[in-house]
Amino acid sequence: MSLEDQAGTIRQGEELDNAAVKQFLTQHIEHAEGELVITQFPGGASNLTYQLAIAGQEYILRRPPFGKIAKSAHDMLREANIIDALKPVYQYVPNIIAKCDDHSVLGCDFYIMEKLTGIIPRQNMPKELQISEADTRSLCINVIDKLIELHQVDIKKTGLDKLGKGEGYVARQINGWSDRYVKAKTDDATDFKVVMDWLKTNMPDDAGQCLIHNDFRLDNVVLETQNPLNVIGVLDWEMATIGDPLMDLGNSLAYWVEADDEPQFQMMRRQPTHLPGMLTRKEVVAYYLEKTGRSLDSFVFYEVYGLFRLAVIIQQIYYRYYHGQTQDKRFAGFAHAARYLETRCLRLIKGEG
Repeated sequence: MSLEDQAGTIRQGEELDNAAVKQFLTQHIEHAEGELVITQFPGGASNLTYQLAIAGQEYILRRPPFGKIAKSAHDMLREANIIDALKPVYQYVPNIIAKCDDHSVLGCDFYIMEKLTGIIPRQNMPKELQISEADTRSLCINVIDKLIELHQVDIKKTGLDKLGKGEGYVARQINGWSDRYVKAKTDDATDFKVVMDWLKTNMPDDAGQCLIHNDFRLDNVVLETQNPLNVIGVLDWEMATIGDPLMDLGNSLAYWVEADDEPQFQMMRRQPTHLPGMLTRKEVVAYYLEKTGRSLDSFVFYEVYGLFRLAVIIQQIYYRYYHGQTQDKRFAGFAHAARYLETRCLRLIKGEG
């Protein structure tokens, strides 16, 4: 069995028009002839990722989810344009091959990029991949280094500085995610009022302005097959923008489930941060601050923000399921997950006094 990430059966209701995709490929890629085989990668509660195999080559197609979606969400062309702009200064993004804004093809915007072939550390590492505790720690640090490197990109060189809205990023995020939660709230959801009020009361000034990924996790990186400690790719740039680097780190830690975390959090784990050798959340923060030369009395605001933002994303997805806009059974328990994240937030707030 290959260590490399494998695409598989397409989920029901998420099929693509094979003929339309093939016609688009032949218009943009030379020698794209013969049978086209489309498969789908696992995961992906947001944008959907497919593998296109044709004429001995493999490509990746990214499109938004099916069903009704927010007007400003899932902007595929924005994502592709960010990757294009980043490529000259941040080698870990794939090459964009073609972009499509013609909805007569698939009913949505989408893009096609090169496939970065390698290992993606999803919920569990491949069983065939045996790495020591020391190597696991090295891998973990290598991944964090890619986030640090991203935060140090000269955004004016890329032209991506135009994505920013200036000072006040922290306030915009807290107010924006609070509004989104209220709009996505269902009858069986918790209200998050104490958490939202605490975040609004305790907002720090912006720590800086840089390019942030906004969804930086181990399962969004690609590892080299022959040397799994080496990161060769960073994927999923849908939410990238100009913002506060510590807010970006807080987002990442919301997914950082440790080996001794309680069962409810373990059930939400999407990356192998539980393995012996992985840094703890506190160690990640300490390493990041040391490498970037920053000092901070407490990281709790950013940690609470990250958990709250994740809860909003989960609730938005659940809202679509609750109202019958998607039939994906994976989302049935998302209301419980959001409630649990509220409990984690309240516990952190209480610890701050």
